[in-house]
Amino acid sequence: MGTKIDASRIAKPFRDDVKAQIAELEKAGIEAPLLVGLLANNDPAARQYAEWTGKACTADGIRYELRILDDPIDVEAALNEANNDPKVHGIIVYYPIFGQVESFSGTSQDDYLRDSVSYKRDVEGLCHMYRTNLYKNVRYLDYPINAQKCVLPCTALSVVKILETCPGCYDKSKPIGRHMEGRIVTVINRSEIVGRPLAAMLANDGADVYSVDINSIYLFRRGRLSKVEDETVESLVRKSNIVVTGVPTKSYRLPTEWIQPNTTVVNVASFRNVDEESLLKIEGVTYIPMVGKVTVAMLERNLLRLYYNFHHPNNRMLGMGQGASNKFYEDDGCVKKVDLSWRSTALQVYTACVATAILAAVLAKK
Repeated sequence: MGTKIDASRIAKPFRDDVKAQIAELEKAGIEAPLLVGLLANNDPAARQYAEWTGKACTADGIRYELRILDDPIDVEAALNEANNDPKVHGIIVYYPIFGQVESFSGTSQDDYLRDSVSYKRDVEGLCHMYRTNLYKNVRYLDYPINAQKCVLPCTALSVVKILETCPGCYDKSKPIGRHMEGRIVTVINRSEIVGRPLAAMLANDGADVYSVDINSIYLFRRGRLSKVEDETVESLVRKSNIVVTGVPTKSYRLPTEWIQPNTTVVNVASFRNVDEESLLKIEGVTYIPMVGKVTVAMLERNLLRLYYNFHHPNNRMLGMGQGASNKFYEDDGCVKKVDLSWRSTALQVYTACVATAILAAVLAKK
C-alpha cells in the first residue's frame, strides 16, 4: 500500500524557525518584517492562498497587510508604491489578474507585473533577476562572498523541500548539484510560477527532468534543454521515480496504471489530478496531495531572506546591504549569521596604506 503525507508536518520546522527569527528580532527591539499582498481578482484559489498567507503570518509573528484592488488596472500603481516604500519588506501579487491579455510591454500583463516587483521585495522569487539566476544556476547575489542567497520561487521550492523528506528522492551524501543524480522526474506543468522553475531546480540538483505541456515535452539535464520527440506522457510517467502534477483543470486525471511501485507523486494543482484511492493501492507509492502549507512556509522564509539581505537595520547604512558587519545566510533551512566585519577592516587598512604612500611621496618631493 502507498503512503499519504500531510504537508503541514513538513511545513512545521520551517515555520518554527521563522518564529524563532522573529522572536530574535523583537528581542533586539526590531519590528517584524512587513509583507504586503496585492489582490485584484475573484479567483477562489488566489483568495484562499491570500487567506492562508495572512493566517500563517499572523501566527508566526510576521506583519501582513492585504491590499484589495477593485480595478486590476490599479495594480501597477499599487505595486510601484509598495516597491518604493521603505516600510515594506516583501510583496506578493496574487495571480491571475489579467491572465494572458497582452500588455504594452509585449508580454502578458501578468508577466509584466511579475517582472515589475523589486528584487529586494520579491518574496515569490519570480522577477526577471531571480528567474534568470535560477536558469543559469546562479545561487548567490554577491559572488564571490556568497553570503546573499537568491530567492527561489516559493511554490517550486515547496516541492523541493517536500521531496527532500520523501524516501529515495534526495541523496544528501552526494555533493551539491548531484543530490538527485540518477532520478527521473516528470513535471506535468510548464507555467512560469511552478513547472518551469521546478524543472530547472530539480535539474540543477542532478535529476533528469521531463517538462510536459499541452503540445510539447522538453528534457532538462545538467543545464541543457532539449526537445523530446520520441516519448509520450505515458512512457515518461512509467519510467519516472517522481511525478509532479500541476494541471489547473478539474477534469484532468493522471491514469494511475502508469504509476510504478515506489514512485513519489506530488500534486501542486488546486484540483486533485490523480485518483487518490487508486493511487494508494500501488505498492510503495508516496503521495502528497497538497503543497499549499509548505508554500506559505517558503514564502515566510523568503521574506526573512530578503529582510536580512536588504532591509535589516545593520544593512541600511550602505543601502545595498553589502557592507554591514553581519550578514545572514541559509543552511539546512535555517537562517544564520556570518561575521563579515573583516571587509570593513580590510578597507580601513587599504585606505590607511594608500594615504601613507601618498603622504610619503609628497614628503619625498619636498
